[in-house]
Amino acid sequence: MPTIQTTYLGDLRTEAIHLQSGTRIITDAPTDNMGKGEAFSPTDLVAASLGSCIITTMGIVARREGIELINGELTITKVMSKDAPRRIVRIEIDIMMPPSEAYSDTFRAKMEHTAHTCPVALSLHPDLEQVIRFEWQESVQVGA
Repeated sequence: MPTIQTTYLGDLRTEAIHLQSGTRIITDAPTDNMGKGEAFSPTDLVAASLGSCIITTMGIVARREGIELINGELTITKVMSKDAPRRIVRIEIDIMMPPSEAYSDTFRAKMEHTAHTCPVALSLHPDLEQVIRFEWQESVQVGA
């Protein structure tokens, strides 16, 4: 059974519909490739998928440990090749985790391993460099 139905709308724009939920995503070609840049480009979605997969799988593993990863955030930088063929050559992901007493060294190591082995990370071509950096904010001891 299909998962997504995509329609070309013209003017370098598409609409993808997630068939189970009805959620819609519009894509637009980027400004550096004849587009308007008014929506995610298809390659932006690849980078966003990696980031979403990382934080989602971290959440799954954390939940198994009885820990919620509330307010964890990440920023994603997509780097395109300068030469032909046009492709993503590097995705940089910076993960900022808020302070929590629940984040032991063992838990942090498990989260970092999970980030590098999420399904999207393992599905991307090995030539695409994935740079994943963590910033674990420390809890401040009040009155110490």
